[in-house]
Amino acid sequence: MIRFADRRDAGQQLAVKLTAYRNNAAVIVLGIPRGGVVVAAEIARALNAPLDVFITRKIGAPFNHELALGAVASDGTVVLDEPLIHELRVPRQMVEREADKQKREIRRRMEIYRKDRPALGLENKTVIVTDDGIATGATMLAALRAVKQQHPARLVLAVPVAPMQTVPQLRTECDELVLLDTPDPFIAVGYFYEDFEQVTDEGVIEILATSTRF
Repeated sequence: MIRFADRRDAGQQLAVKLTAYRNNAAVIVLGIPRGGVVVAAEIARALNAPLDVFITRKIGAPFNHELALGAVASDGTVVLDEPLIHELRVPRQMVEREADKQKREIRRRMEIYRKDRPALGLENKTVIVTDDGIATGATMLAALRAVKQQHPARLVLAVPVAPMQTVPQLRTECDELVLLDTPDPFIAVGYFYEDFEQVTDEGVIEILATSTRF
């Protein structure tokens, strides 16, 4: 089943569910690069809210980088799937090495995305975090936990699609969960998009340059 034409369509559908936050000066929308920034831009535009990025990176298994052993956020927050690491018998040194690699990639992206612009302050704000979908949930958990450390007044997670088994934990990490679909079976995020073309760094930079920040 294809539910979304593209990421812009997904963002527009999510924005309909978030109209209560429109024209609220306390609202900030955060997109997780790269694909989540396209979704976030549509939400920010519809709500008349500022847009920023919040970078998290998956810590992939050594034999399958698509399999998440955890994730790391731009503030250094690390979330690990300890039962999976134990089950796969992945050495701790290997996990730490992969985490350090992803931290370097986060720093690289922050430099090119932000340039000399500081991050938007999240304290006492209503923060809406979004991505183009959730698979294992590891990167989103890292993002939510890192955002909470900045003491927002309210934390909202808005995503187009996620597997049902991730929902209970995601609900515990935010004040509100806005989720359009929980298909079963869940194959992959891209399966639910007609157009899921990869978003480039240049695409993210262009979106941020043309979006409202105040």
